[in-house]
Amino acid sequence: MKIEFAASLPQDAEVVVLPVAKGQLDQTLVAFGGREVLKAAAAAAKFDGEAGATIESFVSVGEHINRIVLVGVGDGEDSDWEKAGGAVTARLLTNAKSIAIDLEHSAHSPEGAARFIGALAQRAWRIDTYRTKLPEKQKATLASATIVPLVDADKEHWAHQNAVTAGLDLTRTLVSEPPNIVYPASFVDRVTADVEGLGLEITVLGPKEMEKLGMGALLGVAQGSTREGRLLALKWSGKGKGDPDLALVGKGVTFDTGGISLKPGAGMEDMKWDMGGAGAVVGAMKALATRKAKANVIGVCGLVENMPDGNAIRPSDILTSMSGQTIEVLNTDAEGRLVLCDCVTWVQKTHRVKTIVDLATLTGAMIIALGNEHAGLFSNDDGLADQLLAAGKASGDLLWRFPISDAYNKLIDSPIADMKNVGPRGAGSITAAQFIGRFVEAGVKWAHLDIAGMVWADKPGATYDKGATGYGVRLLDRFVADNFEK
Repeated sequence: MKIEFAASLPQDAEVVVLPVAKGQLDQTLVAFGGREVLKAAAAAAKFDGEAGATIESFVSVGEHINRIVLVGVGDGEDSDWEKAGGAVTARLLTNAKSIAIDLEHSAHSPEGAARFIGALAQRAWRIDTYRTKLPEKQKATLASATIVPLVDADKEHWAHQNAVTAGLDLTRTLVSEPPNIVYPASFVDRVTADVEGLGLEITVLGPKEMEKLGMGALLGVAQGSTREGRLLALKWSGKGKGDPDLALVGKGVTFDTGGISLKPGAGMEDMKWDMGGAGAVVGAMKALATRKAKANVIGVCGLVENMPDGNAIRPSDILTSMSGQTIEVLNTDAEGRLVLCDCVTWVQKTHRVKTIVDLATLTGAMIIALGNEHAGLFSNDDGLADQLLAAGKASGDLLWRFPISDAYNKLIDSPIADMKNVGPRGAGSITAAQFIGRFVEAGVKWAHLDIAGMVWADKPGATYDKGATGYGVRLLDRFVADNFEK
């Protein structure tokens, strides 16, 4: 969606949107024509400015009949403004071409306005690529929004949100595409083309390079597929040359059958989004590069397809990771941690990072624990955990912290190798995190985000429709802005 700023409402505005704070309808409509009609429409709909509530009416202003949408912004919190922006797009996406937003009569912070505008644009994202017979009335028509009045602070904050929106678009597209279109090599091609010209330093490793490095865990997962694995790294040096201060590591299983430990057929189609962690990493890196973040960050994606071929790894196989540690594979459907461990080792050996955050749709146990409201957070550092929790609250990508300890770590000890890739039935998300933690070097701050319940939604949210949410992009961008750009 195209976003423009103007000093006054366009005369030919197709739809005028008026944000209304809770209990402030009279004050909002004082200077607006058609006041009595709008008040009557609001009363009939029991509208009182609740965040995200909308009503619509037509009023005569001079010789014109204007289409007006009132949208509630609740108590005026930034999150309320975001909910309102998404509600406007949800209502008008398929039945308007352009809208004008009158912010003049609503008190808002620059951040609140930016969240509102961001939600307007983010909620408009759709993927209709493969829908060849979409009815006209279901086609997206909303192409532009004009923000009034022209305020420099609002524009400045929107520039940041616009970069995040671009990152979200990339993430959602990758997560939504079918696995015959997005697989390890095409993921790399897509991302490389999409971020061209942004100043990111790109590294791509294929099977031969990874084999030389001893990345036996990642390659072990990939060996069952005809699609070769890849490691993709995007490095942003916003503070100048030198090692990155932060590494973001994403699980990129572009399709997960479970391998020899085959998943049930029902619902397996959802496993196209098992690369949601990698999707979030590349989306966040695009956002950072687009807005020229003053931070040195590297994003690393381990990209594989997990298939039950005759060459696939078997339960009881032993793999040797890049770190030299050996892994007894008890369940080939616990593959994400095998991918991540080699990526974590690679980024520590090649870039000497001191802080690592990994993201993965790692365990079904996380969905059992938290549903679709929070992602799970595990960390070896309380300060890092607090920073991520704060970024989650500020961005709307919520996190909930879980414990890790030596007691849980012992549950993945193997009698035949250094570790096994699964523990007992209980604490499945925790033992998965403990597995990754074994590959983090001493002195490195590390956090693991299990986002299994968050990358795909069965119902719309404030900034997304059903489907890919883009979870993680806003979280990581805010985490970097608050802690690595000061």
